[in-house]
Amino acid sequence: MAEEGIVLKTVQFDARFPNQNQTRNCWQNYVDFHRCHKLKGEDHEACDYFKRVYKSLCPNSWVEKWDTQMEEGIFAAKI
Repeated sequence: MAEEGIVLKTVQFDARFPNQNQTRNCWQNYVDFHRCHKLKGEDHEACDYFKRVYKSLCPNSWVEKWDTQMEEGIFAAKI
C-alpha cells in the first residue's frame, strides 16, 4: 500500500526501446542521468526524469554496482 503523498506511475513508452526487454533502456537512462548532472549540474530538475526512469526499470543490485563503479572510476560508459 502506498503512503500518502506518494504517486506511483509507470515509465512512458520510449520508441528507442520497443522490445519487452528493457535492459538497454535501464542502462541508457542511468548513463543519461549522470551525463545530465555532469553537464547541467546536480540541481538541474530535467535530470530527475532520467533518474525516475532508471529507478523504475533497473534492479537495485545493478544500480548499487554501477554506483560503486562510478565512485571507483571504473564505470564502463564514458560520462
